Parts: sequence; structure tokens; C-alpha cells
Amino acid sequence: MTLQDESVECLMTAELWNRETFVEKLRAIGVRGYHDKHPFHVAMNEGRLSPEALRGWVANRFYYQRNIPIKDAAILANCPVREVRRAWIHRILDHDGASSGAVESAVLSGETAAHDALETAHTTASEGGIEAWLRLGEACELSRDELLDNGHLLPGVRFAVDGYVNFARSQPWPIAIASSLTELFAPDLMATRLAAFEKFYRWIDPRGLDYFRRRVTQARRDSDDALAITLEYCNTRELQLEAVRALEFKCDVLWSMLDAIHHAYFKEGRSLVRPSAGNFGDREIAASA
Repeated sequence: MTLQDESVECLMTAELWNRETFVEKLRAIGVRGYHDKHPFHVAMNEGRLSPEALRGWVANRFYYQRNIPIKDAAILANCPVREVRRAWIHRILDHDGASSGAVESAVLSGETAAHDALETAHTTASEGGIEAWLRLGEACELSRDELLDNGHLLPGVRFAVDGYVNFARSQPWPIAIASSLTELFAPDLMATRLAAFEKFYRWIDPRGLDYFRRRVTQARRDSDDALAITLEYCNTRELQLEAVRALEFKCDVLWSMLDAIHHAYFKEGRSLVRPSAGNFGDREIAASA
């Protein structure tokens, strides 16, 4: 059944999906369309990227990284629920970085703060994810200025990322939070990516891979929080459907970024066609290299 069919069904019944069904539908989005299946990502994990292509990915992905706290600030600005804001605010500090006292205070202000969150606060006290990504760039022989000035930013990547930030600003806050649930699939991706970098791209200074190591833990914590909020506040069938669509949209954002990077940097012939997208409309997204 397509989302269009389910939308018609929604008009005929107000019955909620139960928790298990809702989670199953959200996770199915990643099975069909998460960007770990993109030809560029597959090539990365198989060690088939040239240094130029890998640097191109690092430089363009930085634009996404630096916009994550802006996206999260938009969600906070739209959210009237104090408990949710308390649970969400650490994400900004995770990426922007802060002093040890500021990070710990922000984490402790949440009613559901856990010991692992405090450990994360201390490990990110002197830098956030943005700084860690800048060090990844330096490990790949990209200067900080090249990244900060968006010197390699592709129009397609800018368009996709800006679309995601605007989505977070304009959508109801529970739907914007649901769009972040690509984090459900991120821990395994990060672990695989880290192993691939260490095996195939030994020209990269391993100290620059700290971002990936950190996100294996952070993404699991963040996805647990986001899923709990989504399950609690997407409490009508209409909101549940919108949450699924939001996660599809986020997968499209990540996929479109890789399409642009693939087109610009991958040199082994025409890219493969995206796997059957199901509720994505079965459209083909391909890039010539």
C-alpha cells in the first residue's frame, strides 16, 4: 500500500497504528532508501574512491554538518514543550561545541539525562562535531579555510541541505523531529565507514576519524531520544503518516547530496540507478560521471 492509499484510509478511520506498526513503518524507510545504498557510498566502503573524490565528499558533507545545529535550533524555536526542548538542546552543543561547564549544565537540565550523555558532554567539551569534521578535512589534506569558505560546495548539495533546514523551520516540530530518524540507521553506517576508512584510505591521518568514532555512540543515543519523542507526540494517524513522509524526505535529502557528489567526482562510468523506492514514487535518480 502506498502512502497515498494510506492517506485515503486515514480519512476513513482515526485509528492509530500501534507502537510496533509505527516503528516498523519508520524502519522500513531506511531499508528502502537510506543513503548507505547509494552507488557513491557503496564505492566508498569498498575502497574505490580516489583521493579527489573522497576529499570532494568530505568538503561537501561539511556543509551538511555545519547546518545540523541550525536545523536543531529551528526545531527548538518551534517547540513549546519544555521537556522536549531539554532533551533536544544537547544536539546543538554536540556539533557547535562549548565549555565543559556549559555542556554539562545543558545535559543535566534534561529530566531524562543519562550517564552516557554526561560522558559525551565531557568528550565534546573542547570541540563539537563541526570542529571534528574540520580535523577530518585537515587529515584529508583540505585546509580549514577551504571548508569554512565552502570553496568546493556543489549547488546540488547546497540546495538539498538548505531544503532540509527550511523543512525543519516550516514543519510542525514533531514532524521535523521525525525527519531526524535517519539516525536509526546511522550507528551501523558509522561503524562500517570507520572500518572502510581504516582499511582502504590509509593516507588519511587516523586522528582525523574521531568524528566517526564518536557518532557511533551519539547516533544511537540520539535516535533513541528522537524515536521516543516521535512515538509520543505523533499521536494521530495523520501525524504518524506525516512522520513517515518526513523520514522519506530526509532520506531523499541525503541521497540527493550523494547524487551531486557522485556526478562531480566519481569517475568509474555511469552510476547505478537507485534501488526500487516503493513509496518514493519509483522514480529513478541517477547521475552521469
